[in-house]
Amino acid sequence: MKLSIFAAAILGILMGCCQKPEPLSDDLFEAVQMNQVFADQKKFVDCIPLLDPDSISAIYRRQKDQRDFDLRRFVGQYYDTTLINRDTALVLKQIDHLWDFLVRRPETEFRPYSSLIPLPKPFIVPGGRFREIYYWDSYFTMLGLREAGEFEMIENMITNFAFLVEQYGFVPNGNRSYYLSRSQPPFLALMVDLLSAIKGDSVYEKYLDILIAEYQFWMRGAGAAEERQTVVERVVFLETGGLLNRYWDALQTPRPESFKHDVELFRRTERDSSLFRDIRAAAESGWDFSTRWFTDGHSLETIQTTHIIPVDLNCLIYYLEATLARAYHLQGNSAKAEWYQDLASRRRQLILKYCWNEEQGYFFDYNFNTSRQMTQYTLAGLFPLYFQIADTLQATRVKSVLEEKFFAAGGLVTTITPATGQQWDYPNGWAPLQWIGYQACQNYGFHSLARAIARRWIALNARVFFTIGKMNEKYDVINIHRPGGGGEYPLQDGFGWTNGVFLALWNELH
Repeated sequence: MKLSIFAAAILGILMGCCQKPEPLSDDLFEAVQMNQVFADQKKFVDCIPLLDPDSISAIYRRQKDQRDFDLRRFVGQYYDTTLINRDTALVLKQIDHLWDFLVRRPETEFRPYSSLIPLPKPFIVPGGRFREIYYWDSYFTMLGLREAGEFEMIENMITNFAFLVEQYGFVPNGNRSYYLSRSQPPFLALMVDLLSAIKGDSVYEKYLDILIAEYQFWMRGAGAAEERQTVVERVVFLETGGLLNRYWDALQTPRPESFKHDVELFRRTERDSSLFRDIRAAAESGWDFSTRWFTDGHSLETIQTTHIIPVDLNCLIYYLEATLARAYHLQGNSAKAEWYQDLASRRRQLILKYCWNEEQGYFFDYNFNTSRQMTQYTLAGLFPLYFQIADTLQATRVKSVLEEKFFAAGGLVTTITPATGQQWDYPNGWAPLQWIGYQACQNYGFHSLARAIARRWIALNARVFFTIGKMNEKYDVINIHRPGGGGEYPLQDGFGWTNGVFLALWNELH
C-alpha cells in the first residue's frame, strides 16, 4: 500500500517549506528580545507567526499583565520556532508500510473461543494494544485512506460496520464481545458521506437501513422518556421539553478490559455500582477519561458521565438526522425527509439553548441532573462549528476562545485544566480533535487559524516520528519535546487516526 502523499508531506516539512514571516509587533518584539527568550537574537526574527500578527499582538496585550503570564510559553504557542532537518530515507520507507502494518484480514484474524467478533471484510486497526476495529477511530483513519487512494478499504470498513449493525442493532465500541454493551461517538453518517463523495449518491440508499438502525439505537426509549418526562437509556427528556442524548452503557459492572482499575476505583469511593456505568459511559464517549465528566473537575472518583448531555454527541446525532433527511430526499420520499429535517432542526435549537454560553462565548456540556451547564472548557465545544450549527457571531467568539485558551505549540490542547493525569486532558492533543478544529475554523472563514492548527500538528507528528520512528496515539502539545501521557495504559503507537489526519491535513495545506 503506497503512501506517496504522506512521504511527500514529510519531505516537504524536512526541506523547511515556509513563508516569509510577517512584521512583528513592536511591544512583543521588544519584550522577547530584551528578556532574551532565545539565546540567539536572530532566532525570533526568523520565527514564523502562526496567526495574523495583528491577532497575536492583540492577544499579547490582553494577556501580558496577567499574574501567570509566561512569555516563553506565549512565543512557543504563537510562533513556529523550529524546522526539522533529518535524514529521511529509512523513515520514508517505514511510512510507506504503515497501512499494511495496521491491516487485518478475516481469514487470518479469527480463532474459535476468541473474544474477537468475526467481520466479513479486511479492516484497519488503530495499532499497539488496539488490535480490533474501533468505531470512531475508523472515520479519521478513513480520511487518510481516502488521500492514499485506498477506496476499497474504506468501503470494506463500512461494510463491516453495516454487518455489526445487522447482527447487534448498533455499532459496538469495537469488534470484541466485551464491547457489546456500548457504542462510540456515532460517525457512521460521516463515513457514508465520505464514501458517497467517491462513489456517488447511491451510497445513501445502500446504507439507509443501517443509518436508520443506528438512529433507533441512540433514540431507543424516546417514546417512554417523553411520555414519562424522564431519562431512558441514552435519551434525556429536558425540563423545557424536547429530547437530547447522553452516553450510557447497558451494564453496571467493571469493564473486563480494565477490571482491576475499575474495582480499585470503586473501593476508593463510597458510591454504589452506578459508578461502573459512569465509567463505561465515558468509554462509550471515546474520552476515557477527562475532567469533562467529573463533578469536582479533577478526580475520577467523582465521574458522572450519565448525568451529562455532551455537546459533541448531540451534534453528531443532529448530523445523523440531517443525513437521513438527505437520504430520503434522494429516494423521493419527501414526507420522511421532512420528518427527519424537522428532528434535526429541533435538535439544533436545543443544542443552542442548553450548550451555548453567551457570557463565556463558548459551547459547554449540560448537566441535566443539576440543570446547569458544565464549566470545563473542552474541544467538544467546537462540534457546533464543525457541523455549522453555530451562527457567525457565535463562531467568531468561539474562535477567540480557541486562540487564547486552546492553541498551543503543537496544535490544540484537549482541555485547559492542568495536571489531571487523564489522557483526554491538558497537555494532550489528539488527532481527531485537530481535524474537528481545523474544519470548524474553515467552515466560518477562519483560514489563518485553521492553517496554523494544521501546520503545528503536522510538525509535531513529524518531529516525534523522527525521534522514535513511530506515529503515536496522542501527543503533548504544550511541551512538544515530551511524549503524550496519562491514562490507564502506556502510550500506544501505530497509529490509525494519527496517520489519517496527518494525510488529510497535509492535503488541505497543499
